[in-house]
Amino acid sequence: MEERREFPRLNYSAPLGFKVCNKDTISKLCAGYTVDISQSGLLCSISEKVNQDDILWLSFDRSTLDFCREMEKRALIYQNGIIGNVTRVEPEETGNYNVGIRFITRQEKDSENIYPQSYFLEKDFREKNG
Repeated sequence: MEERREFPRLNYSAPLGFKVCNKDTISKLCAGYTVDISQSGLLCSISEKVNQDDILWLSFDRSTLDFCREMEKRALIYQNGIIGNVTRVEPEETGNYNVGIRFITRQEKDSENIYPQSYFLEKDFREKNG
């Protein structure tokens, strides 16, 4: 089977913090871990149920990965986290979910399906910091 990915994936297991960008969940920081990563996205394992097309704010240690400097030139970074779009959700036997996430690029940030959800990040930050 031919590889269709634009960027190669690297096995990378690290703690992950995330928030779902909507009014009901934006103030709740959830946890999981990364499984693999590329310049355009990552696969993670989380216990919280998310939906395909949800917008997530993701926080993980990117400093140990050489290609993250290139990734960060393209990706939308907010409050030291990367903004991503859930592309797939697969239940695991453990009760967790394998979640595929595509990083949102800076060029996409103002598109109408991204802005309304990422707006909640800015609103949450303003409320916490006066």
